[in-house]
Parts: sequence; structure tokens; C-alpha cells
Amino acid sequence: MTETNDNERRQWGKWVVVALLILGIGGGATAFFSGGERDRPALSTATVERGALKETIAATGQLNPLVNVEVGSQVSGIIDEIFVDFNSEVTRGQVIARLETSTFEANMQEAEGEVASAEAALELARVEIERLRRLRDRHLVPQSELDQAQARLLQAEATLKIRTHGLERARSELARCTIYSPIDGIVISRNVDAGQTVAASMTAPVLFTIANDLSRMQINSHVPEADIGGIRDGQQVEFTVDAFPGQTFTGEVVQVRNAPIVEQNVVTYDTVIEVANPDRKLKPGMTATVTIITNEKDDVLRARNTALRARLPDEIRPESPELPANGNGDGTWRVVYRIASGGSEGPVEAIAVRAGMSDGVHTEILEGLEEGDVLATGIDLGATSPGGGGRGGGFFGPSPAQY
Repeated sequence: MTETNDNERRQWGKWVVVALLILGIGGGATAFFSGGERDRPALSTATVERGALKETIAATGQLNPLVNVEVGSQVSGIIDEIFVDFNSEVTRGQVIARLETSTFEANMQEAEGEVASAEAALELARVEIERLRRLRDRHLVPQSELDQAQARLLQAEATLKIRTHGLERARSELARCTIYSPIDGIVISRNVDAGQTVAASMTAPVLFTIANDLSRMQINSHVPEADIGGIRDGQQVEFTVDAFPGQTFTGEVVQVRNAPIVEQNVVTYDTVIEVANPDRKLKPGMTATVTIITNEKDDVLRARNTALRARLPDEIRPESPELPANGNGDGTWRVVYRIASGGSEGPVEAIAVRAGMSDGVHTEILEGLEEGDVLATGIDLGATSPGGGGRGGGFFGPSPAQY
């Protein structure tokens, strides 16, 4: 009797398990195959609002002084004295270095002696020609001898000119042994030390680099050719440097140079931006990340760019209206999907809007929408599916996202 009851209980258990499996499979299949009949998936939305827009062009550049002078030496020699160092403030005409002068002084003394000799030769030629003229008047010497004396006089005059110019050159070279500052400013680079030999051959060796005034600087930024058409003098600029993270500096476009700069087949144009630097925090050579503001508007109707490029599934996407011709007016016509009730569950309608300038996040709406309108931006993949328990729940697990 006990064995019979055990068999019956085992058979009943099997039937219960089978029944539960059938019910589970049926419920899962119903949930799976009825997915197309459930309510539409949740939508991500964005609200049309009023705010400011800035149309910008991004570039990079290098900070430089407004006037940057490289001071060199026109003569070769040994550096005898240096009177300035890095960061020294100098004035125009101030002595900043001096070369050893003994060789140049000897050359000048030699040139002075040659001038004195040429002057004596000229005086002798003048005396001689006066004597020969008197003799010629008495017919005591031939005319040819007088002509030769005249030629020697001219030759002596020319020799004196040559020797005089040589003396001036020697004096000039001696004067060039003293290096002066050509401008008021600050020494930002010193490339020589006392006792060092400098050789001036084809180009003058650079001894110092002097910046005129670091309280005003400029950025030489390279703007790609695709963006250069939007750059104009007077446009405002915002930029940052790595030395001061989180701090934004301002400047103004003062020149767009026409000379192209070609690097690795990329054409850019040097755009000069003037920058105020009263605290001298910015230093020459710093790399600046530049944002040039080409257009700016306050309190305009704007929508997020994601709403203007929204993509909805075919089964819920309404028919798009015919877009008007763009014509010659501002803006271009686009299609957006507005949710009529203002919430994410209302009916969706496709409407045409005229879009204006964009800052990369928002776009100006010139026509077709009002403040407060709610636009669909796409499927909300993070929302819970209306028909299942959990994210797209069902017997076979989460349903795959389509968008």
C-alpha cells in the first residue's frame, strides 16, 4: 500500500512539473509574440528653449611677443663683457655686451696712419704740379711732364679717399664691438657667455632675444582653409593654456595673413590674435587652444542638435512633410518630431522647421517651433519596456535594442 502511494505521488509530481512547464512556455511565447502589439517604446526628448548661441571656430597657436628682436653681432671676436641676463629689463641704446677691442683698435690705428700717408702724398703732388706749371709757363719743361703731374695729383686724391673710407670702416667695426639694445623691453634669451668667440660670416650670430613688452602679446594661430572664410578682423577670441587649467583668457583677431602655410598637404593660414597680459602670466612659447567667436546671439529660440537628427523606428515614425525650398534666406529647412501632448507618451508628429546658426550643441530655430515644445531625439534605451517586467523583459531575456 505504501509503495502504491509513493508511485502515485511520483506520477502526480511529474504531471505538475509538465503543467508548469507548459504554462511557463505559453506565457513566454505570448509575451514574445505579442511584442509587436505592445505600446510604443519610450522616447528620449528635448525641450525647445530660449538661450544664447555662439558660433565658433577652433584652432591652436603659440603665444609670442608683439615685437621680438634678435640681437646679433656684425663683427667676429671674443665676448669680453656681458651686462644683462635672462629677464633683465633694458632700454633703447643701453649697452648689453662688449667684444674684446684690441684687434679693432690696432686696425683703426693702422688706418689712421694710411690716411696720414695719403694726405702727405696728396700735398706733395699739389706742390709738384704748382712748380711744374710755373716752369711750363717759362717753357722750361714739356707739356707731357705737366700732364703726368696732373695725373699723379688725381691719383693721390683718390688714394686719400680710399684710405679715409678704410679709416671709417675701422672705426665702425670698433664701434660694433659694443652691443646696444635696439628697443625697450626684456631679455628673454641669452645665448652667449663672457669669453665665448662669436663668428660673423654669412649671418650675424644671435646673442640675445629681446621682447618689446610682455604686457601685450599675440597668438599666431593656424586656421584650416575650410574655416578661414569665417574669420574677420575684430572678432572676439577665447583661449586656454595648459599652465592655467580651468582659466579662460580673451583676445581679438587683428590680422588674417594671406600667405598659406602647407604642412603634410594641409593648408592653414596664420591668424594673429592680440592678447592683453597685464599680470604677465602668459609667457612666450605657450601653446594656446583657441576658440574664435564668429557669430554670437542672445535670447534666441534653440533646440538640441540631437532633435534635428533624430531617427525613429518605421512603425512609429510619422510621414515627413514636404520641405520648402531654402531660397536665398537665412537658415535651412529640417524635419523634427514633436510630441503633441508635451510628454514622452503623446502622439508624435513630423513638422518642418527652419534652422539657423549652431554652436555644436544647440541650433537656432527661426521658424516652425515655439518655446516649450517637446521634441523626440530617439529611442530611450534605458527605459523599462511597457509590456515587460524590467528592461525589455520576456521569457527569453531582454529584447535587443533597435536604435
